[in-house]
Amino acid sequence: MKRHLAFLTALAGATVLAGTAIAAELNIVHGSIGRDQEILRSQLDKFEAETGHTVTIVSMPESTTDQFAQYKLWLAAQSSDIDVYRLDVIWAPQIETHFIDLKPHVEDIIGDYVQGAIESQMVGDKLVALPMFLGAPALYYRSDLLEKHGRDVPTTWQEMTETAKAIMEAERAEGNDDMWGFVFQGAAYEGLTCNAQEWIASFGGGRIVENDGTIAINNPKAAEAINLAASWVGDIAPDGVLNYKEEDARGVFQSGNSVFMRNWNYAYALGNGDDSPIKGKFGVSTLPTGGDGMEPAHTLGGWHLGVSKYSENQEEAIELVRFLNNYENQKERAIVTSRPPTLTAVYEDPEVAAEQEFIPLWKPVVDGALPRPSAATKRQYNEVSSEFWTAVHDTMSGKGTAEENLAKLEARLKRLKGANW
Repeated sequence: MKRHLAFLTALAGATVLAGTAIAAELNIVHGSIGRDQEILRSQLDKFEAETGHTVTIVSMPESTTDQFAQYKLWLAAQSSDIDVYRLDVIWAPQIETHFIDLKPHVEDIIGDYVQGAIESQMVGDKLVALPMFLGAPALYYRSDLLEKHGRDVPTTWQEMTETAKAIMEAERAEGNDDMWGFVFQGAAYEGLTCNAQEWIASFGGGRIVENDGTIAINNPKAAEAINLAASWVGDIAPDGVLNYKEEDARGVFQSGNSVFMRNWNYAYALGNGDDSPIKGKFGVSTLPTGGDGMEPAHTLGGWHLGVSKYSENQEEAIELVRFLNNYENQKERAIVTSRPPTLTAVYEDPEVAAEQEFIPLWKPVVDGALPRPSAATKRQYNEVSSEFWTAVHDTMSGKGTAEENLAKLEARLKRLKGANW
């Protein structure tokens, strides 16, 4: 009898241990703006109910620059605290050694993804992260104000500047002293790199660093674009735009106090929310060009999910990454947050088109979006971007002309490049 009881006790203990092994406690680190975190938590609740695992969100600040700094600290320490990281599209070449290769774990679904999204996360033959959602910014405009003042949606930055000023001054003359012409991301961080890359490319000024690693950013077209942007500060844009990130710009535009805004896709769903003062009063267009014969440029954005090689729950973390990127979750994210999906089929879903027309409308823009030069500059990208946004921010702050600051930038980039990136 004693032997029988001992066996049952051991069996019960083994069952508890087995249960503990199956039910993992996971941590996902996740920066967010808009409704990102709300939707993530809702989807994690479903994952927990289906699997028995628990998942905690480790929140990050809005700034991608601040997020990356914290990520590098965790990864350098080989911390097992974080199992899944939400990674910016540009980070794969810089931190790939800290993440497992997801390719063998998603071979059955990888063909369903937008090919460019997959390619952005490949370092050699390694898939660093599974694409979660994409991004390509838009020119948001107050359709009611353009109609009121008899103006068309501008197609060039010069037209945008003139239209913004005319409507801003007309609205202020009618008593709306809080009205501005244009808001964007002008703070000294990665968001300014995205904005300024678009200005320069749309003027025919080339890339921050060309695809083959050459440096040709110090040119008259690039200077023309940056000098125009500098003219906006304190004129059609508030002085405070030099500290604006995504949510700062959205706050001004969505409160009804700007004619135009440059922002990412998430702002569309929020602008049309039931509590939005501008619901039904705005539209979106591709970004303007630098003039006749020029093409618009939209920086490729997006966030993707990678599994840390230091995680003690890698199998469960992979399960979580696959779950968050499945069809139903990508569809929900597209409808609720207007985040462009990474699964091709979601763009063709009739319910998505009916509920969130922005998604199928923006597919060609996302497909043709301009990557930042993270592949060309490899592990130096963060320093390259910092030098670039500093040169632009200095110009916009009145610390030298674009010509002067681009010459300094060229010299600094050449020092960073050395013999080769």
